[in-house]
Amino acid sequence: HFLFAVWREPALRKRGGCFSQGEDSEGRPRVDLMEESPRPGPLHVIREGDCAVLKRNEVFKAVAVIKRRKIIFEKQWFYLDNAIGHAYGTTFEVSSEGRLQPKKRADETTTETKEAGTDNRNIIDDGKSQKLTHDDIKALKDKGIKGQEIVQQLIENSATFRDKTEFAQDKYIKKKKKKYEAVITIIKPSTRILSTMYYAREPGKINHLRYDTLAQMLTWGNVHAGNKMIIMETCAGLVLGAAMERMGGDGSIIQMYPGGGTVRAATNCFGFPESFFQTLYEFPLSKVRSLLSGTFSVKASPSETTRSSPPAEESNGSLDEKQLSVQEADMECSTDTLMESGLPDEQEMVDLPTEGEAPEEDKAKGAIHDKQRKQEERRKKLIEAAALLQGKDADGLIVASRFHPAPLLLSLLEFVAPSRPFVVYCQYKEPLLECYTKLRERGGVINLKLSETWLRNYQVLPDRSHPKLTMSGGGGYLLTGITVINENPKPVDCSEQKTEEPTSKKRKLQEPLALKEDVIL
Repeated sequence: HFLFAVWREPALRKRGGCFSQGEDSEGRPRVDLMEESPRPGPLHVIREGDCAVLKRNEVFKAVAVIKRRKIIFEKQWFYLDNAIGHAYGTTFEVSSEGRLQPKKRADETTTETKEAGTDNRNIIDDGKSQKLTHDDIKALKDKGIKGQEIVQQLIENSATFRDKTEFAQDKYIKKKKKKYEAVITIIKPSTRILSTMYYAREPGKINHLRYDTLAQMLTWGNVHAGNKMIIMETCAGLVLGAAMERMGGDGSIIQMYPGGGTVRAATNCFGFPESFFQTLYEFPLSKVRSLLSGTFSVKASPSETTRSSPPAEESNGSLDEKQLSVQEADMECSTDTLMESGLPDEQEMVDLPTEGEAPEEDKAKGAIHDKQRKQEERRKKLIEAAALLQGKDADGLIVASRFHPAPLLLSLLEFVAPSRPFVVYCQYKEPLLECYTKLRERGGVINLKLSETWLRNYQVLPDRSHPKLTMSGGGGYLLTGITVINENPKPVDCSEQKTEEPTSKKRKLQEPLALKEDVIL
């Protein structure tokens, strides 16, 4: 871990890590490991407007810390007003009025039991062992008794608790705490936490990208501070946010997007500072063909160009019309997407109140001016992204899209410098097999490898360590490789489809019919 942190030192320095760089007595650069201060700094304190993650047991939810906003999480409602000012990682108890109160360390001690049985063979689950009824438990909650005290009374009123084994007692206590204790923990968002949250709650939005697969993508893609990365993903911005966190705001990222605009729902959950977005560029896939052919222009906005001009279906990797229509139908609307819609529509919406009083006219003119200014900023950003791509010296390429990866990969590899890695993720194996075949025919790549990640969680407890009974069925497939200079490039037509196999099947079905007719004659 120490060497890994030294390699990522610029990113850690920007994010307030535990490493500092200086010079020794001889003037050589030195990296020191500093002890983390027990007093949390500003970056470790919950502030209003931050993006935080709520955790209860193994369930996560990303929320924005805003005062007087009602939050519903795991059948509990509360406000985050009292959490502001506390350190990330603090555990809170939810009161009946929806207020958060920090949980004391004395309350976190487990319930001690004096007696335990040797086995559970004589215990009969007939529902009569618990003396407390549902009405009694509800009355205890109405009195304001905390969840730990309710669990303690459940233990005291259980006729079979002392006959259970020690392991069964721990399992019983854990189950009752999960049900009756209203406890949540507020943690700072990270790639591991957000990827776990999305995979558990909404795996379809991230193309079933598992967290261990995402970690391998960052490793194979050699994502680190100072790189120039090209990322094409339709995973709600999770891959983009993971790369931005790894780079720490040092370097540049060019996000390729289809349709009318980018989708960064997961990226916004990271809570990056504004400086991280200054090195983030975006470029539409509909402009890739013109950029490669040298006819690129920025007369129209990216969103208007994407909607008006039909995409190409050639081997340079531009998306076909069907793929773009599916993406535009499936893509979620966000604030940035609405801001990047066509300027004439926005002007029509703003021009409505111009018949009113003078202040309303001033507001309308100011809104139009702001729209034009933002439009000009996006135009400049598009020109800068095109200049970065025209250099064809990107340090890496990551593709994680719901579209077929072959045309995307073959076109975007033109912008990657030689001896640089690329990673392609797909939920299924067959599209990556086609990519593998086309890359071998095209040339210009080495060390091609198609792999599948395998993950199984383990329970690690004293005398009870074993694999968990449930595990993930699959984490997708990865195609990795390294680019090299291709002296004899061979054009590969992505729209070409082999028809030998279907033709042979038809012939096999027709031959027996011909023989049968001959016999009848």
